Parts: sequence; structure tokens; C-alpha cells
Amino acid sequence: MGGSEGGVGRRGRRQRLSRSADFDRVYREGRSHATRHLVLYAFPRSDGQGDPRLGVSVGRKVGGAVERNRVKRLLREAFWNVAAELPPEHDFVIVARPEAARLAREGGEREIERALRELIETAGLAGRRAA
Repeated sequence: MGGSEGGVGRRGRRQRLSRSADFDRVYREGRSHATRHLVLYAFPRSDGQGDPRLGVSVGRKVGGAVERNRVKRLLREAFWNVAAELPPEHDFVIVARPEAARLAREGGEREIERALRELIETAGLAGRRAA
């Protein structure tokens, strides 16, 4: 899988939050929005880099390692499918609640993406990307 335009393909490290300090900043200073399955934290960056960056947190209450990794993968895929609709220059952290595991098992990526889109819309973040 090579990178390509339009939000499809593998994302580079630059577009993922990996440092604990990055997560902490988004948790502390960002705005949170929650549903039964997911919590979304959004924080506007001022560094001038346009693309959104993503961090994913899936705790042990979601399930064993295999299930947690599957939920993380599905969340990343769903996020990048909707990223074009999100405001630029933001960091996002998605936290999976225990109910997300059932959603992933029963509906796969389609249901995870539906839940994420619903959360983004209720948070008022959809459609804010500059054309």
C-alpha cells in the first residue's frame, strides 16, 4: 500500500500523534465530544501544518490485544475516510469506549465509520475543511 492523494492509503508518521506529550496537549486543551461508542478530542494547532493528525486510544476494557488492535485499525481507516471533511490544522484523538468492540465485531469498518461520522457531525466539525 503506497500513499496516494485523497486520503487513501497508508498515513505517514507525520500525520499520526505518537508522543505522549501530543496526546496530553489534546486531552488538556482540546474540546471533547462523546457518544456511547467513542470520544473525540479536537485541538487546533498553530504550527501552520495543514493536514489533520490522528491519535487513537483503546483501553483494556475494550478487549484483549487482538480485539484492541482491530478496533484501532478500523478507527484509523474510518478517520482517514472522513478526514477531508474535517477542519485543517487540527489534532484529533479518538478514544474507544468498551461498546466500540461490539460495534466493530458486529458491523466492522462500515459501522465504526458511521459512528465516527455521527460523532463528527454532532460535534459540529463536519464540512469545515477549506476547499
